[in-house]
Amino acid sequence: MKGTPTVEPGSPVDLRQHQPHTARMYDYYLGGQDHYSADAQAAEQVVTIWPGVRTAAQQNRAFIHRVTRFLAEAGVRQFLDIGTGIPTEPNLHQVAQQVAPDSRVVYVDNDPIVLVHARALMVSSPQGRTNYVSADVTTPEKILDAPGLRDTLDLTRPVALSLNALMHFVPDEQDPYGIVTTLMDSLAPGSYLVMTHVTPDFDPAVIASVVDIYRGSGLPCQVRSREEFLRFFEGLELVDPGVQVPHCWRPDGVAPPKKMDAQVSAYAGVARK
Repeated sequence: MKGTPTVEPGSPVDLRQHQPHTARMYDYYLGGQDHYSADAQAAEQVVTIWPGVRTAAQQNRAFIHRVTRFLAEAGVRQFLDIGTGIPTEPNLHQVAQQVAPDSRVVYVDNDPIVLVHARALMVSSPQGRTNYVSADVTTPEKILDAPGLRDTLDLTRPVALSLNALMHFVPDEQDPYGIVTTLMDSLAPGSYLVMTHVTPDFDPAVIASVVDIYRGSGLPCQVRSREEFLRFFEGLELVDPGVQVPHCWRPDGVAPPKKMDAQVSAYAGVARK
């Protein structure tokens, strides 16, 4: 069964082509085609300073695939993916439904171009269901109350909440820890929090310059240390191997070389409620 994007039929969608957007810049890093000149220009500034950002984006995607398989194999059948980004196959629901065809997935993003592509996110297996909600993580109550979510997920049963490569775009003044707490408080025991987050710990000067580029493009950005990242998991039980760089969280095959840590400059973690 397919869902329906939460947008009025026939409504014009303002793609804001002249304003860089994080989802479209991420698409650029991954080598996609769904971005505009403003996104490419800002993203290329980042690539010039931080060539590893392409590797970071690829490793983030690989982590999402691994952790989704892990959770589906552990019995999770519901997924809430906030900050979805532009569809890049395999998408989360494809990975989950390959393991468990009855998996249900709700995608959330605030970039209008993601809404344009939302149909691609809602081609579900016959046994499962997918849906898309147009909303911002800074308004968690709107996400939780959205008909597209309530019609798809049963919040009295465990849900895996994915906040991948997202919360570094929520500065402290927007209460990122409170946002995560609000979302997790609404989920049943046995739910999981999955997160990746850019950090300055491995290459402070480069990451500081990247933050300046995002802020100079009108995009909020705040990277965090390992200790600050760990705060998001307070009150939850971290899943082994705990907080790691994304490519070292249950890697497939041979462990990646240590030099990749600075290229990726991010942390990943999974925790159970």
